[in-house]
Amino acid sequence: MSAVESVEVPQDAGQKSGRELPPSMVERMTLILDAFRGPTTRLTLEQVARATHLPRSTAHRILDQLVKLSWLEHTAFGYALGSRSLKLGDAGDRGSSDLRAEAAPMLHDLMVRTGLVVHLAVLDEGQVHYLDKMGGRFAGAVPSRVGGRAPAHSTALGKAMLAWLSAEATDEIVGEALDRSTRRTIGDLSTLHQELHRIRGRGGLAFERGECFANIACVAAAVRGVDGPIGAISLVGDAKAPLERVAPLVAAAAREVSRALSPELAQQVRPRRRPHTVIQQETFSPETMGRLMAVGRGGWM
Repeated sequence: MSAVESVEVPQDAGQKSGRELPPSMVERMTLILDAFRGPTTRLTLEQVARATHLPRSTAHRILDQLVKLSWLEHTAFGYALGSRSLKLGDAGDRGSSDLRAEAAPMLHDLMVRTGLVVHLAVLDEGQVHYLDKMGGRFAGAVPSRVGGRAPAHSTALGKAMLAWLSAEATDEIVGEALDRSTRRTIGDLSTLHQELHRIRGRGGLAFERGECFANIACVAAAVRGVDGPIGAISLVGDAKAPLERVAPLVAAAAREVSRALSPELAQQVRPRRRPHTVIQQETFSPETMGRLMAVGRGGWM
């Protein structure tokens, strides 16, 4: 599910530009590491040399040293961040660690009560980044993995989080060109905004059937903080799974994790609004959610 990134640079960027090369090895190593924008980025030697404006021979020598020290790894598809770099990224992501720790018991409870696969994810630019996955025998049929990614606009997890952002922020995050994973994937911003409006009307519950993978269906709700979504929880089944029945469980789990991580949410009388950044709206109470679920399936999908 991971998308492979590459850095596009001008064809003449490798030519002499008159700029002086960084004098120290540390600066040159930093230039090279900065060229890798994320854990899915793959770059060839030529791309690294062009992106950093280093001579090819210099870039090759430093790349070899970084590979030996595990800062980078060398694969058949090019260079990528190595185990040391990835560990530093994980250590620095304290927020994700807190989210995983607080959500773990809720994820386990959802899995036991429903028998479905459970996901925990965060929004990373235009993608969802899977932090956790729990499930039984059906888990192997769900093509996701911890650390993997998927387009936010094609997943219930992503739409659940995007629904609590402003239209401007959503446009900036997902971009103008929405790739289609299946024939049911939302392919334009106008349709995406209509779907996000419907999700807000359901108190934050997001559904998708066959939008990311043809035979997979999901229901998700966002874990929210004072300033917006900080993650999302989903239940996953096959395309015919009766997800409407278990949707209140997902909403309740997300609400509990939200309150545990942001206790001030429960104490707010009037939600804080940040114009042009985050849409704040109270989630439905369990009683209201129950009445909403009783409306029927016709207008949900």
